[in-house]
Amino acid sequence: MRILITNDDGINAPGLAVLEEIAHEIAGPRGEVWTVAPAFEQSGVGHCISYSRPMLVAELGPRRFAAEGSPADCVLAAIGDAMPGRPDLVLSGVNRGNNAAENVLYSGTIGAALEAALQSLPAIALSQYLGPETQDADDKFEAARRHGAEVVRALLDKAPWESSNDYRLFYNVNFPPIPAARVQGVRAATQGWRPDTVFTTEAQTAPTGRRFLWVKGGPQHRPTAPGSDAAANLEGYISVTPMRADLTAHDQIDTLARVFA
Repeated sequence: MRILITNDDGINAPGLAVLEEIAHEIAGPRGEVWTVAPAFEQSGVGHCISYSRPMLVAELGPRRFAAEGSPADCVLAAIGDAMPGRPDLVLSGVNRGNNAAENVLYSGTIGAALEAALQSLPAIALSQYLGPETQDADDKFEAARRHGAEVVRALLDKAPWESSNDYRLFYNVNFPPIPAARVQGVRAATQGWRPDTVFTTEAQTAPTGRRFLWVKGGPQHRPTAPGSDAAANLEGYISVTPMRADLTAHDQIDTLARVFA
């Protein structure tokens, strides 16, 4: 198996090293693991692509490249230039912090998996929830490191991977913010919604007198509805959410049709 790995935390991020371990375990001794990751951190860029400017891609070693672009750019760079032939699987992460609930819409980690799915490639995004029990740990990615390959293998062997003319499925995996030994299991979950958790801005004046705005995230440890991703993670479970690029609110189509009847 030939696996492409990428992330949004950057080529030198510790979570990418964890993902490389997971990928090598899945690929096996005869497989290949290719890395094409952003040269610098690209958190929060979502599914952005560098449509209006070129990107510099540097080869750092065998099957290892850094791109001055977004995570979605990295997928495009890999399949269009860096790799001879297409990968069998794309893994994105392991993100430092959760990509549950509203974070899904901003995440470059998700953006890479989404781009892979749009390119008709099987893709999985993996993220490590952080919290009080992991912030002082020697290995903040322990849960992902210990359980990541098992979850990926189960998805590859048993989960649906249809590739019809519709938007292709991809999977969003979040590991709970607890030590690996205390992980309760794996739950299929919907994307949640954290009430009152939105991004805001905070102003700061530099010594030069210039005014800058910092973007701040909201509280990450408010549980979402039962059966959704963050709720499962805060209960000690790994959440797995099937996703597609289709943003249509299908439950409102009939109502909207009556409005314009």
